[in-house]
Amino acid sequence: METFQRKSQTALHKIYFWTATIHNWLPLLETDNNKQIIIDSIKYLSDKHLITVYAFVIMPNHIHLIWQQNELNGKETAKGSLLKYSAHLFLNQLQAEGRSNLYEVNAANKKHEIWQRDALGIEIYSRAVAKQKLDYIHFNPVSGKWQLAKDDISYKYSSAKFYETGIDEFGFLNDIYTVFDGE
Repeated sequence: METFQRKSQTALHKIYFWTATIHNWLPLLETDNNKQIIIDSIKYLSDKHLITVYAFVIMPNHIHLIWQQNELNGKETAKGSLLKYSAHLFLNQLQAEGRSNLYEVNAANKKHEIWQRDALGIEIYSRAVAKQKLDYIHFNPVSGKWQLAKDDISYKYSSAKFYETGIDEFGFLNDIYTVFDGE
């Protein structure tokens, strides 16, 4: 049986809806502390102008971003830096807690895998696609099996409140609709 693997081929200076998933869909991002690691990493990359972030949500076992990678971070992509840095912090934490065995893999080049290798990148090329992806991201915490808040705006680890109020509590959000003005 052949397995399908999503590809996250992304280019600099283009806007993408991007999803990264924790190994085996484990709920590593359930705690506020681990969510904050993601927030801090995004903020760092944004402050260095390596990325422009338009929207995000951090779910218990995956993240969605609408973003643009502006420059490389040294020799690696900003998405590579985000995943590598957060994986390093998560693995240290898991080892200290005696739970790193949950993330062990049988691979020649690594012993653990925090992020699955099947990240997904979908280019956003119009206001309509941007709106569809924004709605998906913002309603993710209150859709289907997820009931993480009473409504989309109440979920702390999302850009939904920014799009409702215009207040950027994270210090890195940009309104995607300004990119598609005139459409």
